[in-house]
Parts: sequence; structure tokens; C-alpha cells
Amino acid sequence: MRIKKGRQAVTPGQVPQRDPVSSFSVLNSKVIAALVVLAACGGTPPAEQAPAPDQSIVVSAAMSLRQVLVDVGKVYESAGRGRPAFNFGGSNSLARQIVEGAPVDVFVSADEAQMDAAVAAGAIDEATRVDLLSNQLVVIVPAERPERLSSAEALAGPAFRRIAVGEPGAVPVGVYAKAYLESIGVWSALAPKIVPVTSVRAALGAVESGGADAGVVYRTDAALSSRVAVAFEVPVDEGPRILYVAAVTRASARPEAARAFLAFLGGPEARGLFERSGFVVLK
Repeated sequence: MRIKKGRQAVTPGQVPQRDPVSSFSVLNSKVIAALVVLAACGGTPPAEQAPAPDQSIVVSAAMSLRQVLVDVGKVYESAGRGRPAFNFGGSNSLARQIVEGAPVDVFVSADEAQMDAAVAAGAIDEATRVDLLSNQLVVIVPAERPERLSSAEALAGPAFRRIAVGEPGAVPVGVYAKAYLESIGVWSALAPKIVPVTSVRAALGAVESGGADAGVVYRTDAALSSRVAVAFEVPVDEGPRILYVAAVTRASARPEAARAFLAFLGGPEARGLFERSGFVVLK
């Protein structure tokens, strides 16, 4: 795991087509805090499962990390360090919330661009920033028609009328998917078929429900569902480099606890959980 310091604000070519922070309305921080704790408790009243007050931290993390981070949180809690409250969503939405003052201690983004946007806005303690994980893109289809594709170019065929992809201008999985499809020369042909959605889980759900004939998601998300089949795996050396990055926010109310959790994410217990879930742990 590498710590990156002194990063410039936003890398050209990686920034979403629209400003990742300006279009989001300012949210009441107390409302966000309540929603975050509620999400961490799986929808149950937060009073039943809230972490110890002196160690409570809020972690905003990419939706594709939902299952594994819940497990990581349980292990962390079992060591007597308190239970992290998780707020899962599209990394672009989470970055906007953090920039606009949401009470978040740790941000785990599914790409560098959204972290860069939060850094540029002065919302991230950049000295804590780490490269955490990687992943792989796959094309999925409904399980009842588990055909294999020889390449992603086959999506241009008539059998695929609707293709669910994270919003290509903002949601990391959609940004990665567009970059790959452009690199193999089929994005223009597929653009009219693209159904942009708010997160990788929304793309997965669209294919599960039959609302889309295919979708582009991460390998780890496809593995969670018995209602989809992987039709094509994008070769790692041909696809864009997928990078999950994490950092402590400048507004953290408990920076020491936040740094401790961030260190735990790079430790052996968390690494084992990430690897078992199919993520690539960066050395």
C-alpha cells in the first residue's frame, strides 16, 4: 500500500465531464449524519447499533465495497475499536457530500478523479491518501441467457438493445467502461444503447431485473449475484487501471480514530477479506 503526497488537483483526462462538486445542493449535516448511521445499521434504529461515542467514525465508501467493508467493520469492532458507520454510494455523489460539509471521517473512492476533486476543494488530508485496491471490468447478462462473448464488440449486435453502465461522465465504473469501449473503438456504436445509472449496483440491478440486456460492472459485484452471468471479462492489461483510493477528511471530528481505521484497511485482517471478495490488494 503506497502513500501518495503532493498530488496535483485533478489529472487531465480523468475528471468527469461535468464539475463533480458544483451541481450538488448543500445538505444539512445533521440529516446526512442520521442517514449515514442508519445506513450503517442496515435500516434499523441507530440507537441499537451506534458505535462507542469516543471512537465513532463515519466512512463514506464506493458502493462496490459495500459487502466487504461491512465485514471489515465487524472485525474492526470485534477488536474493541468501535463500529464504523458506513455511507455507501456512487463515489461522485460521496465526494460532493464531503466537499459540501457532510460529517465524514474517511472517504474511500472507486477512482482517483473523485478523490482529486475533493482534494482540490480542500476537503481531504492529502498526507493520509493511500492507493488501496484494484478490480476488473466484466460484461454481464441475465443468468437465463448465459451466453459467452468473444469480445466486448459483440455488444453492438442486435441482441443487446439496452446496456446498463454507470453514468459515463461521473460514476467511476462508467468512466472506466467508457474509456475501455473507446479504446477498442465501439463506444460510438454503443452510445445509443447505453442506459446510464447512478452506481455499479444499479447497473447490476438493471440486468438482474431484465431492464437491460447487458451491463458493465466490476468482477466483484458480478460475483455477488446468482441472477447474472459473466459474458466477457475485460483483460486487465487491456482495460483502464481501476484504483480505489482512501483518505481522512480535513473535517474529521476524530482524525486519530480515522487514521487508525485507514491503517486497519491496509493491514492483514482487512487484506484477507478484500482478497476473498475478489479485490486486488495493492502492495
